[in-house]
Amino acid sequence: MEDFSEFVGLSRPTVSKYFNDPTSVRRKTRDTIEEALKKSGFRPNMFAVNLNRRRSNIIGIVIPNTLDPFFMALTRRIEIMANEAGFLAFVLSSDGKPDIEEEAIKTFRSMNVAGAIIAPIGRQTGSATLEQLGRDIPLVYVDTPLDDKAAFVGTDNRQSFGLIVDYLCRSGEPPCYFGMPEVNINAIERRNAYVEAMKGFGLTPELIKLSTTATWDFERFALEEASILFDTLTRLPTRTIVCANDRLAFGVLAAAWQKGLKVGHGPGCDIRVAGHDDHPLSQYTCPPITTVAQNYKEIGRLAIGLLFKQLGEDAQGDDVLLSQDRILLKAELMLRKSA
Repeated sequence: MEDFSEFVGLSRPTVSKYFNDPTSVRRKTRDTIEEALKKSGFRPNMFAVNLNRRRSNIIGIVIPNTLDPFFMALTRRIEIMANEAGFLAFVLSSDGKPDIEEEAIKTFRSMNVAGAIIAPIGRQTGSATLEQLGRDIPLVYVDTPLDDKAAFVGTDNRQSFGLIVDYLCRSGEPPCYFGMPEVNINAIERRNAYVEAMKGFGLTPELIKLSTTATWDFERFALEEASILFDTLTRLPTRTIVCANDRLAFGVLAAAWQKGLKVGHGPGCDIRVAGHDDHPLSQYTCPPITTVAQNYKEIGRLAIGLLFKQLGEDAQGDDVLLSQDRILLKAELMLRKSA
């Protein structure tokens, strides 16, 4: 910055003022600086600039898996809205591991981020680190909350499972439940939501007994577990399976195909399979998966809206939903061939 100030023939404070806000300097000064930028090719180190600011324009995002299309779509929505508001979104993956999640948090501290949007691994891992970060900067959680007090945007599991269980019961056998590994709070909340929905219809919940492996590789987990189940169909409490998420349903469908079972609704079908989330690939499986849709675009919009609210930014206009700190969105039933 010193070299560039000398090159352009202006004081460093004036040049620094321009980089913080180009409209804060006179038009003639702005034209002079911008012409010098073209000639010199100089660009300030924005990370260094942010370290010297009381509050940076960087927003941190931590997700469990950057390869998951759901999280890819969610973070893309957040990135676009952050950029439109003049913020830089910086995405890190925890890869479903507590130590990597903690390193990501440390990285954001070193970057002096203004705030962060986090899809946490779970209450049992790294909660103290996240709680400490939340005392220092604004945080908003997505996908699964850290606790029942933190700012959060996600899907109403009770409503969504009530929706899918109601449909499956009305259209055939009541569903048994294929749960997800307990890697985060969602695993527990979704199981409880299924149980509550079944009891609400006066039915006995049927939880499929699965291994206690804690893994984020949901597809492989479901493939291996379902392959064992499908060796003898009498092991299934009912011939209708509702999975805790669509990624599990992918594995269940693969296992059914390997065992020669026909998945679908109607004569000649051996089992029905339903999911949850409306994963971007769920409509392209064979058969396409009946599921309930999470509105990932709206989750992203509201998450960054809550963060902007905490930062004192008025980037979202008048939105009634943003008047609350915990937002649970309704899911939509997606009827397809699998159930």
